[in-house]
Amino acid sequence: MSDTANREGTQFDPVTLEILRNQLEGVAEEMGQVLVRSAYSPNIKERQDCSTAIFDAAGRMIAQAEHIPVHLGAMPETVESIRERDPDPGDVWILNDPFAGGTHLPDVTLVSPLVSDSGAPTTTDTRGAADGVAEIVGYAVSRAHHADVGGSSPGSMPAGAREVHEEGIRLPGVRLVSDDEIVDDVLDIFLANVRNASERRADLRAQLAAHERAENRVGELLDRWGKSTVIRGFDAVIEYSRERITGELETVPDGVYTARDVLEGDGVTESEIPIEATVTVDGANVEVDFSESASQVAGNLNAPLAVAKSAVYFVVRCLTDPEIPPNHGCYDPVTVIAPEGSVLNPTPPAAVVGGNVETSQRVTDVVFAAFAEAVPDRVPAQGQGTMNNLIIGSRTGDFAYYETIGGGAGAAADADGTDGIQVGMTNTLNTPIEVLESEYPLSAVRYALRPGTGGDGQHRGGLGIERTLHVECDATVSLLTERRRTRPKGVAGGEDGAVGENRIAGERVGSKLTVDVDAGTTISVRTPGGGGHGHATERDPSLRREDLRDGKTAEEIQK
Repeated sequence: MSDTANREGTQFDPVTLEILRNQLEGVAEEMGQVLVRSAYSPNIKERQDCSTAIFDAAGRMIAQAEHIPVHLGAMPETVESIRERDPDPGDVWILNDPFAGGTHLPDVTLVSPLVSDSGAPTTTDTRGAADGVAEIVGYAVSRAHHADVGGSSPGSMPAGAREVHEEGIRLPGVRLVSDDEIVDDVLDIFLANVRNASERRADLRAQLAAHERAENRVGELLDRWGKSTVIRGFDAVIEYSRERITGELETVPDGVYTARDVLEGDGVTESEIPIEATVTVDGANVEVDFSESASQVAGNLNAPLAVAKSAVYFVVRCLTDPEIPPNHGCYDPVTVIAPEGSVLNPTPPAAVVGGNVETSQRVTDVVFAAFAEAVPDRVPAQGQGTMNNLIIGSRTGDFAYYETIGGGAGAAADADGTDGIQVGMTNTLNTPIEVLESEYPLSAVRYALRPGTGGDGQHRGGLGIERTLHVECDATVSLLTERRRTRPKGVAGGEDGAVGENRIAGERVGSKLTVDVDAGTTISVRTPGGGGHGHATERDPSLRREDLRDGKTAEEIQK
């Protein structure tokens, strides 16, 4: 631990700071555990498509659970949006508006003040605190992907949406709880505009339970350490991470680095959408400028600026020491520029549901590629570069199944890429087949690695996955996927990974579509592999893995 804690009046010895930091991170982790264990929908309780974090009263992230990168990096925008509405102790605010700090409409965020009931005012934003008066010392935040929030198709991710209003109910930030009581009118409005309202109600209750746990745990920390110590600890934790990340960034050579890639159509047209980043490194400061990227598009691949920032923060964290505590201090040295009206900073009423899940992935690919000019040994080959979003639901509201499907990770300079894993901006689990078949009118036909899909190299890219499902009733299917035309790139002489493909009833279909299907239809999503790293001729024969790597079938292996 550095001597940061003793600067600017924080006066923390390293041991005390480390204890308090771990306790704060423990609060965020415990919030997530309560949310997952209390949730009703498989998307949250099984796939864990949710995130939790703790912020201070000034809206700075103090601690986060190890959840979903695209959720967490965008949360500061959400908290700032709620702070502007002057929240009171006893409130819980609900928000999903992508233009007010949200990511996309299915990601429903709750924000609740954390309070201290007594103590003297501090230099932190305390909103009128005085002795014996409840004072806001921070905020608890949870973000969970709800399997349906209304809109034109079940699952609220219509591939051909042209405006956000087609994607579901839009909440700009309203009180779900006021003075510790649920605001029934707000809850009723939300539930009247979604499918499977009982499941949505239960998942919101799970989020509220997580916030109650955070309130209790932070209260215990305030009782143990005292309000002044905890608030000074917030500053010290942030400063510690800022010093650590600054030291890491100073090892990156100064310069201007650029990279470009494309998205494969926006669901309305098949035209490629360029994403271009100019990364400027100046000492410990990093500026990432997306001004040369596309203007906002007609379809739903527009990504709110908060999502673009989140993707950049993720890359910076990946290229630096993973042991640095993730908080506001990691974000301070990084500036993100995207012109208003662009695909990475759209204006209402742009459709955005695919921007959060797919465009964010391409942003990470591009920023990684730009940094590869500066620190090539730190940057892996491209992974699958897509979340492979599959949504199957009933227009009557009986069910809504949502899944992001793993694929190949890119190889690193010292290791093969991992097979069948989520990469980039998502960190979810899969839906176990037992759960899938018991909770939905679906059955699994095939779930397996795809032979030969990882790019060859000194270190080989990870394998993609095939997931084939049988739909047992009439349903609506939506697919939002990428890397069906452009292969994940290998680096340093490594070969590219294989593209993915989608099939409905055995027929190959496009990367993005929403279609009604009859009972008995099969849906198959075959995900991309990761790129290889280094020349295959340099591969150590002792590292050779199973024959699946070489594209052999199971029958050929047995022979």
